[in-house]
Amino acid sequence: MAQQTQQNSDTGISNENYNLVSVLYHALESAATYELYAEDARETDDEELAKFFEEVKSQNSKVAERAQRLLAKRLS
Repeated sequence: MAQQTQQNSDTGISNENYNLVSVLYHALESAATYELYAEDARETDDEELAKFFEEVKSQNSKVAERAQRLLAKRLS
């Protein structure tokens, strides 16, 4: 049984696209935050922690890129 796409009555956008936009936004916001955390760690010469924050930043950037591709595909 095919699941029908519902639209969010407040925005006029499908729930799926709204969710993708949300994931994209939060992944980008997180990536930017983790960059600040990495800079803070470098300022205290904690390279291990800086590397960790760079890794999670990279993961969030990849999530954002994937969400962007999925959203573009659905909006075209």
